[in-house]
Amino acid sequence: MKEGVLYSENQYLGRDRVWISVRLVLVLFCFTAFYLNLDHLISSQLFFIVGVGIIITSIIMMYMVLFRTEVLQDHILISGLWSTRVVKIDLASITQVEIAPYSTFFFNNPVYNLHSKGKIKFFAGGKNAVYLTDKDGLTYVLGTQRQEELFRVIMEARGKLGKS
Repeated sequence: MKEGVLYSENQYLGRDRVWISVRLVLVLFCFTAFYLNLDHLISSQLFFIVGVGIIITSIIMMYMVLFRTEVLQDHILISGLWSTRVVKIDLASITQVEIAPYSTFFFNNPVYNLHSKGKIKFFAGGKNAVYLTDKDGLTYVLGTQRQEELFRVIMEARGKLGKS
């Protein structure tokens, strides 16, 4: 871990259980269609190639970092995939921190820096998120796999900021 980093977490693009399941169902369909269409050589080969392509793409996506969340002494850095901008959230401007479910939907798409209805969302997978509200009323939604630890580290960093 880098010097001064209190918390660091990588969110990967392809590790959400729901979307892994969807991809596996598609692969099962392709391989079943391949097996049932052995008489039609060209179409069965196409199903096989698509199934293998989905598996390879899924494996690549499991190791592709969507964004990295780092909590430092006085701010939070969220850096995204390749050409995205780094988002810096100043802890001194945060007025409220809470843990809540990310969404009631079963399928949630991964997002990075999505501005929607007064909220800025960062999500790759999981069920819960840490909600940060700043002085201007803007809410940051940080999806995480370790919400309790992120919440605790943010609260400790805010406490140290208030003492100094």
